[in-house]
Amino acid sequence: MTSSASAAAPEHQPKGTLSGLDRYFKISERGSTVAREIRGGFATFFAMAYIIVLNPIILGSAKDMYGHQLDGGQLVTATVLTAAFSTLLMGVIGNVPIALAAGLGVNTVVALQLAPRMSWADAMGMVVLAGFVVMLLVATGLRERVMSAVPRSLRKGIAIGIGLFIMLIGLVDAGFVSRIPDAAQTTVPLTLGSGGHLMGWPVLVFVLGALLTLVLIIRRVPGAILISIVAMTVVAMIIEAVAEVPSWGLTTPKWPGNPIDTPDFGLVGEVSLFGGFEKVGILTGSLFVFTVLLSCFFDAMGTILGVGDEAKLLDKDGNLPGINKVLFVDGIAVASGGATSSSATTCFVESTAGVGEGARTGLASVVTGGLFSVALFLTPLATMVPSQAATPALLAVGFLILAGSIRDIDWNDYTLAVPAFLAMVMMPFTYSITNGIGIGFITFCVLRLAAGRGREVPVAMYAVSAVFVFYYAMPALGLT
Repeated sequence: MTSSASAAAPEHQPKGTLSGLDRYFKISERGSTVAREIRGGFATFFAMAYIIVLNPIILGSAKDMYGHQLDGGQLVTATVLTAAFSTLLMGVIGNVPIALAAGLGVNTVVALQLAPRMSWADAMGMVVLAGFVVMLLVATGLRERVMSAVPRSLRKGIAIGIGLFIMLIGLVDAGFVSRIPDAAQTTVPLTLGSGGHLMGWPVLVFVLGALLTLVLIIRRVPGAILISIVAMTVVAMIIEAVAEVPSWGLTTPKWPGNPIDTPDFGLVGEVSLFGGFEKVGILTGSLFVFTVLLSCFFDAMGTILGVGDEAKLLDKDGNLPGINKVLFVDGIAVASGGATSSSATTCFVESTAGVGEGARTGLASVVTGGLFSVALFLTPLATMVPSQAATPALLAVGFLILAGSIRDIDWNDYTLAVPAFLAMVMMPFTYSITNGIGIGFITFCVLRLAAGRGREVPVAMYAVSAVFVFYYAMPALGLT
Protein backbone atom coordinates (compact mmCIF):
# COMPACT_ATOMS: atom_id res chain seq x y z
CA MET A 1 0.00 0.00 0.00
CA THR A 2 1.21 3.51 -0.72
CA SER A 3 1.76 5.91 2.13
CA SER A 4 -0.75 8.38 0.65
CA ALA A 5 -3.59 5.87 0.90
CA SER A 6 -2.87 5.05 4.50
CA ALA A 7 -2.41 8.72 5.35
CA ALA A 8 -5.86 9.57 4.06
CA ALA A 9 -7.57 6.93 6.16
CA PRO A 10 -7.38 8.62 9.55
CA GLU A 11 -9.00 11.80 8.21
CA HIS A 12 -11.81 10.30 6.12
CA GLN A 13 -12.35 7.03 7.96
CA PRO A 14 -11.56 7.56 11.64
CA LYS A 15 -10.62 4.46 13.56
CA GLY A 16 -11.08 3.41 17.15
CA THR A 17 -12.84 5.98 19.28
CA LEU A 18 -13.46 8.25 16.30
CA SER A 19 -15.42 5.63 14.37
CA GLY A 20 -18.47 6.04 16.58
CA LEU A 21 -18.21 9.81 16.21
CA ASP A 22 -17.96 9.44 12.45
CA ARG A 23 -20.97 7.15 12.24
CA TYR A 24 -23.15 9.28 14.52
CA PHE A 25 -22.51 12.56 12.72
CA LYS A 26 -22.12 10.94 9.26
CA ILE A 27 -18.86 12.82 8.79
CA SER A 28 -17.35 10.61 6.07
CA GLU A 29 -20.73 10.07 4.45
CA ARG A 30 -21.05 13.82 3.90
CA GLY A 31 -17.51 14.13 2.58
CA SER A 32 -16.10 15.93 5.61
CA THR A 33 -13.47 15.27 8.26
CA VAL A 34 -13.20 15.82 12.00
CA ALA A 35 -10.60 18.53 11.40
CA ARG A 36 -12.89 20.40 9.01
CA GLU A 37 -15.78 20.21 11.45
CA ILE A 38 -13.64 21.62 14.25
CA ARG A 39 -12.37 24.45 12.05
CA GLY A 40 -15.94 25.14 10.94
CA GLY A 41 -17.16 25.25 14.53
CA PHE A 42 -14.52 27.83 15.44
CA ALA A 43 -15.25 29.93 12.34
CA THR A 44 -18.99 30.05 13.09
CA PHE A 45 -18.38 31.02 16.71
CA PHE A 46 -16.11 33.93 15.84
CA ALA A 47 -18.47 35.05 13.08
CA MET A 48 -21.46 35.31 15.44
CA ALA A 49 -19.82 36.01 18.81
CA TYR A 50 -20.84 39.67 18.46
CA ILE A 51 -24.30 38.65 19.69
CA ILE A 52 -22.81 38.21 23.17
CA VAL A 53 -22.31 41.97 23.22
CA LEU A 54 -25.13 43.15 21.01
CA ASN A 55 -28.11 41.32 22.54
CA PRO A 56 -27.52 42.69 26.07
CA ILE A 57 -27.20 46.20 24.63
CA ILE A 58 -30.52 45.95 22.77
CA LEU A 59 -32.45 44.38 25.65
CA GLY A 60 -30.64 46.32 28.37
CA SER A 61 -31.44 49.70 26.84
CA ALA A 62 -35.21 49.17 27.12
CA LYS A 63 -37.54 49.53 30.09
CA ASP A 64 -40.71 47.63 30.90
CA MET A 65 -43.97 49.33 31.89
CA TYR A 66 -42.70 49.66 35.45
CA GLY A 67 -39.46 51.35 34.40
CA HIS A 68 -37.32 48.30 35.12
CA GLN A 69 -34.22 47.49 33.07
CA LEU A 70 -32.53 44.11 32.77
CA ASP A 71 -29.05 43.76 34.26
CA GLY A 72 -26.26 43.77 31.65
CA GLY A 73 -24.16 41.05 33.26
CA GLN A 74 -27.15 38.79 33.73
CA LEU A 75 -28.15 39.36 30.10
CA VAL A 76 -24.69 38.31 28.91
CA THR A 77 -24.97 35.10 30.92
CA ALA A 78 -28.49 34.41 29.64
CA THR A 79 -27.49 35.10 26.02
CA VAL A 80 -24.43 32.86 26.14
CA LEU A 81 -26.16 30.09 28.11
CA THR A 82 -29.04 29.83 25.66
CA ALA A 83 -26.76 29.97 22.62
CA ALA A 84 -24.59 27.19 24.05
CA PHE A 85 -27.56 24.97 24.93
CA SER A 86 -29.43 25.49 21.65
CA THR A 87 -26.38 25.07 19.43
CA LEU A 88 -25.28 21.90 21.22
CA LEU A 89 -28.82 20.55 20.86
CA MET A 90 -28.86 21.37 17.15
CA GLY A 91 -25.58 19.55 16.69
CA VAL A 92 -26.56 16.41 18.58
CA ILE A 93 -30.19 16.12 17.42
CA GLY A 94 -30.39 18.04 14.15
CA ASN A 95 -26.90 17.03 12.94
CA VAL A 96 -26.47 20.15 10.82
CA PRO A 97 -23.74 22.83 11.00
CA ILE A 98 -26.17 25.49 12.17
CA ALA A 99 -25.58 27.55 15.31
CA LEU A 100 -28.25 29.44 17.22
CA ALA A 101 -28.36 32.54 19.41
CA ALA A 102 -30.67 35.42 20.30
CA GLY A 103 -32.25 36.65 17.08
CA LEU A 104 -31.61 40.18 15.89
CA GLY A 105 -34.98 41.64 15.04
CA VAL A 106 -37.07 39.58 17.41
CA ASN A 107 -35.13 40.99 20.37
CA THR A 108 -36.20 44.46 19.26
CA VAL A 109 -39.82 43.25 19.21
CA VAL A 110 -39.43 42.12 22.81
CA ALA A 111 -37.57 45.25 23.92
CA LEU A 112 -39.56 47.93 22.10
CA GLN A 113 -43.04 46.47 21.65
CA LEU A 114 -43.69 43.92 24.39
CA ALA A 115 -41.75 45.21 27.41
CA PRO A 116 -43.19 48.77 27.40
CA ARG A 117 -46.70 47.28 27.68
CA MET A 118 -45.98 44.76 30.45
CA SER A 119 -43.27 43.48 32.80
CA TRP A 120 -40.10 41.80 31.53
CA ALA A 121 -41.31 38.48 32.94
CA ASP A 122 -44.58 38.86 31.02
CA ALA A 123 -42.75 39.72 27.80
CA MET A 124 -40.42 36.73 28.08
CA GLY A 125 -43.42 34.54 28.85
CA MET A 126 -44.85 35.44 25.44
CA VAL A 127 -41.57 34.38 23.84
CA VAL A 128 -41.87 31.02 25.60
CA LEU A 129 -45.42 30.66 24.32
CA ALA A 130 -44.24 31.44 20.78
CA GLY A 131 -41.68 28.64 21.16
CA PHE A 132 -44.40 26.23 22.26
CA VAL A 133 -46.44 27.19 19.20
CA VAL A 134 -43.45 26.56 16.94
CA MET A 135 -42.99 23.09 18.45
CA LEU A 136 -46.71 22.38 18.07
CA LEU A 137 -46.64 23.43 14.42
CA VAL A 138 -43.69 21.14 13.79
CA ALA A 139 -45.25 18.22 15.62
CA THR A 140 -48.46 18.51 13.62
CA GLY A 141 -46.70 19.12 10.31
CA LEU A 142 -48.30 22.55 9.99
CA ARG A 143 -45.10 24.62 10.03
CA GLU A 144 -44.17 23.82 6.46
CA ARG A 145 -47.79 24.37 5.35
CA VAL A 146 -48.00 27.75 7.05
CA MET A 147 -44.70 28.69 5.45
CA SER A 148 -46.16 28.19 2.00
CA ALA A 149 -49.17 30.43 2.75
CA VAL A 150 -47.09 33.62 2.76
CA PRO A 151 -45.75 34.53 -0.70
CA ARG A 152 -41.98 34.45 -1.05
CA SER A 153 -41.83 38.11 -2.06
CA LEU A 154 -43.73 39.18 1.06
CA ARG A 155 -41.51 37.02 3.26
CA LYS A 156 -38.48 38.74 1.79
CA GLY A 157 -40.08 42.14 2.32
CA ILE A 158 -40.62 41.29 5.99
CA ALA A 159 -36.99 40.20 6.31
CA ILE A 160 -35.75 43.43 4.71
CA GLY A 161 -38.03 45.50 6.94
CA ILE A 162 -36.50 43.86 10.00
CA GLY A 163 -33.06 44.62 8.59
CA LEU A 164 -33.90 48.29 8.06
CA PHE A 165 -35.46 48.48 11.52
CA ILE A 166 -32.29 47.00 13.04
CA MET A 167 -30.19 49.53 11.13
CA LEU A 168 -32.27 52.47 12.39
CA ILE A 169 -31.97 51.23 15.97
CA GLY A 170 -28.19 51.06 15.56
CA LEU A 171 -28.01 54.61 14.21
CA VAL A 172 -30.17 55.96 17.06
CA ASP A 173 -28.39 54.03 19.83
CA ALA A 174 -25.01 55.24 18.55
CA GLY A 175 -26.13 58.87 18.50
CA PHE A 176 -25.54 59.13 14.75
CA VAL A 177 -29.24 59.90 14.38
CA SER A 178 -31.32 61.58 17.08
CA ARG A 179 -34.92 62.58 17.67
CA ILE A 180 -35.90 66.20 17.15
CA PRO A 181 -37.81 67.33 20.27
CA ASP A 182 -41.47 68.19 19.86
CA ALA A 183 -40.63 71.65 21.20
CA ALA A 184 -38.87 72.36 17.89
CA GLN A 185 -42.34 72.48 16.26
CA THR A 186 -41.26 70.63 13.13
CA THR A 187 -42.74 67.65 11.34
CA VAL A 188 -39.25 66.23 10.73
CA PRO A 189 -38.78 63.49 13.37
CA LEU A 190 -35.05 62.75 13.07
CA THR A 191 -31.83 64.63 12.47
CA LEU A 192 -28.15 63.86 11.99
CA GLY A 193 -26.23 63.57 15.24
CA SER A 194 -27.09 66.27 17.76
CA GLY A 195 -28.80 69.31 16.29
CA GLY A 196 -27.87 68.32 12.75
CA HIS A 197 -24.16 67.89 13.46
CA LEU A 198 -21.90 64.96 14.32
CA MET A 199 -20.01 65.80 17.50
CA GLY A 200 -18.13 63.96 20.22
CA TRP A 201 -15.76 61.03 20.59
CA PRO A 202 -18.50 58.37 20.92
CA VAL A 203 -19.98 59.25 17.52
CA LEU A 204 -16.50 59.14 15.98
CA VAL A 205 -16.04 55.62 17.37
CA PHE A 206 -19.31 54.58 15.71
CA VAL A 207 -18.36 56.11 12.35
CA LEU A 208 -14.94 54.46 12.35
CA GLY A 209 -16.49 51.17 13.47
CA ALA A 210 -19.09 51.28 10.71
CA LEU A 211 -16.44 51.93 8.07
CA LEU A 212 -14.16 49.23 9.45
CA THR A 213 -16.98 46.68 9.58
CA LEU A 214 -18.02 47.36 5.99
CA VAL A 215 -14.44 47.28 4.72
CA LEU A 216 -13.83 43.93 6.41
CA ILE A 217 -17.06 42.54 4.98
CA ILE A 218 -16.16 43.72 1.48
CA ARG A 219 -12.74 42.11 1.91
CA ARG A 220 -14.54 38.95 3.04
CA VAL A 221 -12.55 38.76 6.26
CA PRO A 222 -13.89 35.94 8.50
CA GLY A 223 -15.35 37.28 11.72
CA ALA A 224 -15.53 40.83 10.31
CA ILE A 225 -18.19 42.03 12.74
CA LEU A 226 -16.45 40.64 15.83
CA ILE A 227 -13.08 42.04 14.73
CA SER A 228 -14.62 45.49 14.34
CA ILE A 229 -16.29 45.33 17.76
CA VAL A 230 -13.04 44.33 19.47
CA ALA A 231 -10.95 46.90 17.60
CA MET A 232 -13.32 49.80 18.29
CA THR A 233 -13.68 48.80 21.93
CA VAL A 234 -9.90 49.14 22.27
CA VAL A 235 -10.07 52.54 20.53
CA ALA A 236 -12.88 53.62 22.86
CA MET A 237 -10.86 52.52 25.91
CA ILE A 238 -7.90 54.61 24.75
CA ILE A 239 -10.14 57.63 24.17
CA GLU A 240 -11.74 57.21 27.60
CA ALA A 241 -8.28 57.08 29.18
CA VAL A 242 -6.86 60.20 27.51
CA ALA A 243 -9.86 62.44 26.82
CA GLU A 244 -12.79 63.86 28.73
CA VAL A 245 -15.97 62.18 27.48
CA PRO A 246 -19.18 63.42 29.16
CA SER A 247 -21.05 60.18 28.51
CA TRP A 248 -20.80 56.96 26.52
CA GLY A 249 -24.38 56.02 27.28
CA LEU A 250 -25.10 52.69 28.94
CA THR A 251 -21.55 51.32 29.01
CA THR A 252 -18.27 53.10 29.72
CA PRO A 253 -15.31 51.40 28.01
CA LYS A 254 -13.02 50.61 30.95
CA TRP A 255 -10.96 47.48 31.63
CA PRO A 256 -12.95 45.45 34.18
CA GLY A 257 -9.92 44.20 36.09
CA ASN A 258 -10.42 40.45 36.22
CA PRO A 259 -11.87 39.33 32.85
CA ILE A 260 -13.04 36.03 34.33
CA ASP A 261 -16.10 35.90 36.56
CA THR A 262 -18.75 33.51 37.78
CA PRO A 263 -21.85 33.57 35.54
CA ASP A 264 -24.87 35.34 37.02
CA PHE A 265 -27.97 33.23 36.31
CA GLY A 266 -30.32 35.71 37.99
CA LEU A 267 -32.61 36.07 34.95
CA VAL A 268 -33.05 32.35 34.30
CA GLY A 269 -36.63 31.29 35.02
CA GLU A 270 -37.93 34.85 35.52
CA VAL A 271 -40.97 34.21 33.34
CA SER A 272 -44.72 34.76 33.57
CA LEU A 273 -46.46 32.78 30.85
CA PHE A 274 -49.84 34.50 30.87
CA GLY A 275 -49.26 37.72 32.81
CA GLY A 276 -48.92 39.71 29.60
CA PHE A 277 -52.46 38.86 28.54
CA GLU A 278 -53.76 40.46 31.74
CA LYS A 279 -51.92 43.67 30.85
CA VAL A 280 -52.84 44.06 27.15
CA GLY A 281 -55.81 41.74 26.64
CA ILE A 282 -56.26 38.46 24.80
CA LEU A 283 -56.29 39.85 21.25
CA THR A 284 -53.30 42.18 21.57
CA GLY A 285 -51.41 39.54 23.53
CA SER A 286 -52.12 36.95 20.87
CA LEU A 287 -50.88 39.36 18.18
CA PHE A 288 -47.69 39.92 20.16
CA VAL A 289 -47.11 36.15 20.36
CA PHE A 290 -47.91 35.90 16.65
CA THR A 291 -45.39 38.67 15.85
CA VAL A 292 -42.63 36.90 17.79
CA LEU A 293 -43.61 33.63 16.14
CA LEU A 294 -43.54 35.15 12.67
CA SER A 295 -40.20 36.88 13.24
CA CYS A 296 -38.61 33.59 14.30
CA PHE A 297 -40.56 31.43 11.88
CA PHE A 298 -39.49 32.84 8.52
CA ASP A 299 -36.01 33.87 9.56
CA ALA A 300 -35.22 30.35 10.76
CA MET A 301 -36.74 28.64 7.74
CA GLY A 302 -34.77 30.80 5.32
CA THR A 303 -31.53 30.34 7.27
CA ILE A 304 -31.92 26.58 7.53
CA LEU A 305 -32.53 26.15 3.82
CA GLY A 306 -29.83 28.68 2.90
CA VAL A 307 -27.14 27.06 5.05
CA GLY A 308 -28.30 23.61 3.98
CA ASP A 309 -27.97 24.58 0.34
CA GLU A 310 -24.48 26.00 0.80
CA ALA A 311 -23.44 22.85 2.68
CA LYS A 312 -24.86 20.70 -0.16
CA LEU A 313 -27.25 18.97 2.25
CA LEU A 314 -30.46 19.54 0.27
CA ASP A 315 -32.00 16.80 -1.87
CA LYS A 316 -32.90 17.13 -5.56
CA ASP A 317 -36.22 18.80 -4.65
CA GLY A 318 -34.51 21.46 -2.54
CA ASN A 319 -35.61 19.95 0.77
CA LEU A 320 -33.43 19.26 3.79
CA PRO A 321 -33.67 15.60 4.89
CA GLY A 322 -34.67 15.40 8.56
CA ILE A 323 -35.78 19.01 8.62
CA ASN A 324 -38.46 18.32 11.23
CA LYS A 325 -35.75 17.56 13.80
CA VAL A 326 -34.02 20.80 12.93
CA LEU A 327 -37.26 22.78 13.13
CA PHE A 328 -38.20 21.18 16.45
CA VAL A 329 -34.84 22.16 17.95
CA ASP A 330 -35.47 25.67 16.65
CA GLY A 331 -38.78 25.71 18.55
CA ILE A 332 -37.03 24.57 21.73
CA ALA A 333 -34.50 27.35 21.19
CA VAL A 334 -37.22 30.01 20.93
CA ALA A 335 -38.82 28.84 24.19
CA SER A 336 -35.49 28.51 26.00
CA GLY A 337 -34.59 32.07 25.00
CA GLY A 338 -37.71 33.30 26.73
CA ALA A 339 -37.09 31.09 29.75
CA THR A 340 -33.65 32.67 30.27
CA SER A 341 -34.82 36.25 29.44
CA SER A 342 -32.39 36.47 26.51
CA SER A 343 -35.23 36.77 23.96
CA ALA A 344 -36.07 34.25 21.27
CA THR A 345 -33.14 32.18 20.04
CA THR A 346 -32.99 31.30 16.37
CA CYS A 347 -30.71 29.96 13.62
CA PHE A 348 -27.87 32.26 12.57
CA VAL A 349 -26.95 32.84 8.95
CA GLU A 350 -23.35 33.32 10.16
CA SER A 351 -23.25 29.52 10.26
CA THR A 352 -22.23 29.84 6.61
CA ALA A 353 -18.79 30.88 7.92
CA GLY A 354 -18.34 27.37 9.28
CA VAL A 355 -19.71 25.81 6.11
CA GLY A 356 -17.15 27.83 4.20
CA GLU A 357 -14.46 26.14 6.29
CA GLY A 358 -15.82 22.73 5.25
CA ALA A 359 -18.34 21.96 8.02
CA ARG A 360 -21.08 19.59 6.92
CA THR A 361 -22.36 17.97 10.12
CA GLY A 362 -23.61 18.68 13.63
CA LEU A 363 -20.11 18.14 15.05
CA ALA A 364 -19.30 21.71 14.00
CA SER A 365 -22.30 22.93 16.02
CA VAL A 366 -21.09 20.93 19.03
CA VAL A 367 -17.75 22.74 18.77
CA THR A 368 -19.48 26.13 18.47
CA GLY A 369 -21.73 25.33 21.43
CA GLY A 370 -18.69 24.32 23.47
CA LEU A 371 -17.02 27.65 22.74
CA PHE A 372 -20.15 29.49 23.88
CA SER A 373 -20.00 27.46 27.10
CA VAL A 374 -16.45 28.71 27.73
CA ALA A 375 -17.63 32.27 27.07
CA LEU A 376 -19.97 31.99 30.05
CA PHE A 377 -17.04 32.79 32.31
CA LEU A 378 -15.90 35.88 30.37
CA THR A 379 -18.88 38.15 31.13
CA PRO A 380 -16.75 41.14 32.30
CA LEU A 381 -15.20 41.41 28.83
CA ALA A 382 -18.61 41.66 27.20
CA THR A 383 -19.96 44.28 29.61
CA MET A 384 -17.12 46.73 28.87
CA VAL A 385 -18.09 47.18 25.20
CA PRO A 386 -19.80 50.56 24.53
CA SER A 387 -22.80 50.67 22.23
CA GLN A 388 -20.85 52.84 19.78
CA ALA A 389 -18.46 49.94 19.19
CA ALA A 390 -21.19 47.31 18.87
CA THR A 391 -23.94 49.07 16.93
CA PRO A 392 -22.00 49.19 13.63
CA ALA A 393 -22.87 45.49 13.54
CA LEU A 394 -26.55 46.45 13.28
CA LEU A 395 -25.78 48.59 10.26
CA ALA A 396 -23.87 45.72 8.65
CA VAL A 397 -26.49 43.10 9.48
CA GLY A 398 -29.23 45.34 8.10
CA PHE A 399 -27.32 45.68 4.84
CA LEU A 400 -26.61 41.95 4.61
CA ILE A 401 -30.28 41.11 5.14
CA LEU A 402 -31.31 43.56 2.43
CA ALA A 403 -28.62 42.40 0.01
CA GLY A 404 -29.61 38.77 0.50
CA SER A 405 -33.33 39.32 0.01
CA ILE A 406 -34.01 42.26 -2.32
CA ARG A 407 -33.45 40.29 -5.53
CA ASP A 408 -35.97 37.62 -4.52
CA ILE A 409 -38.92 40.03 -4.62
CA ASP A 410 -40.99 39.88 -7.81
CA TRP A 411 -41.03 43.59 -8.66
CA ASN A 412 -42.97 42.96 -11.87
CA ASP A 413 -46.06 41.71 -10.01
CA TYR A 414 -47.39 44.76 -8.15
CA THR A 415 -49.74 42.61 -6.03
CA LEU A 416 -46.55 41.17 -4.52
CA ALA A 417 -44.14 44.08 -4.84
CA VAL A 418 -46.35 46.73 -3.21
CA PRO A 419 -47.11 44.67 -0.05
CA ALA A 420 -43.44 43.69 0.22
CA PHE A 421 -42.42 47.34 -0.16
CA LEU A 422 -44.91 48.52 2.46
CA ALA A 423 -43.85 45.80 4.88
CA MET A 424 -40.19 46.76 4.60
CA VAL A 425 -40.66 50.55 4.95
CA MET A 426 -43.39 50.57 7.59
CA MET A 427 -41.23 48.73 10.11
CA PRO A 428 -38.60 51.49 10.47
CA PHE A 429 -41.03 54.36 9.72
CA THR A 430 -43.49 53.29 12.42
CA TYR A 431 -40.79 51.77 14.66
CA SER A 432 -42.83 48.57 14.76
CA ILE A 433 -42.31 45.16 13.20
CA THR A 434 -45.93 44.30 13.92
CA ASN A 435 -47.16 47.22 11.82
CA GLY A 436 -44.96 46.23 8.91
CA ILE A 437 -46.26 42.68 8.90
CA GLY A 438 -49.90 43.70 9.36
CA ILE A 439 -49.89 46.35 6.63
CA GLY A 440 -48.08 44.01 4.27
CA PHE A 441 -50.59 41.19 4.85
CA ILE A 442 -53.66 43.40 4.50
CA THR A 443 -52.36 45.11 1.35
CA PHE A 444 -51.57 41.78 -0.28
CA CYS A 445 -55.10 40.49 0.24
CA VAL A 446 -56.71 43.75 -0.94
CA LEU A 447 -54.59 44.04 -4.08
CA ARG A 448 -55.09 40.41 -5.05
CA LEU A 449 -58.86 40.85 -4.67
CA ALA A 450 -58.77 44.06 -6.69
CA ALA A 451 -56.83 42.31 -9.44
CA GLY A 452 -59.42 39.54 -9.61
CA ARG A 453 -56.96 37.05 -8.16
CA GLY A 454 -58.57 36.56 -4.78
CA ARG A 455 -58.68 32.80 -5.19
CA GLU A 456 -54.89 32.75 -5.29
CA VAL A 457 -54.70 34.00 -1.71
CA PRO A 458 -54.44 31.19 0.87
CA VAL A 459 -57.22 31.10 3.47
CA ALA A 460 -54.60 31.51 6.21
CA MET A 461 -53.60 34.89 4.77
CA TYR A 462 -57.20 36.11 4.81
CA ALA A 463 -57.62 34.94 8.40
CA VAL A 464 -54.45 36.60 9.67
CA SER A 465 -55.21 39.81 7.75
CA ALA A 466 -58.69 39.93 9.27
CA VAL A 467 -57.12 39.74 12.73
CA PHE A 468 -54.82 42.62 11.87
CA VAL A 469 -57.76 44.73 10.54
CA PHE A 470 -59.60 44.21 13.80
CA TYR A 471 -56.42 45.03 15.73
CA TYR A 472 -56.05 48.38 13.95
CA ALA A 473 -59.77 49.12 14.40
CA MET A 474 -59.73 48.47 18.16
CA PRO A 475 -59.03 52.10 19.20
CA ALA A 476 -61.88 53.40 17.02
CA LEU A 477 -64.16 50.76 18.49
CA GLY A 478 -63.21 51.77 22.00
CA LEU A 479 -61.64 48.38 22.75
CA THR A 480 -58.23 49.62 23.94
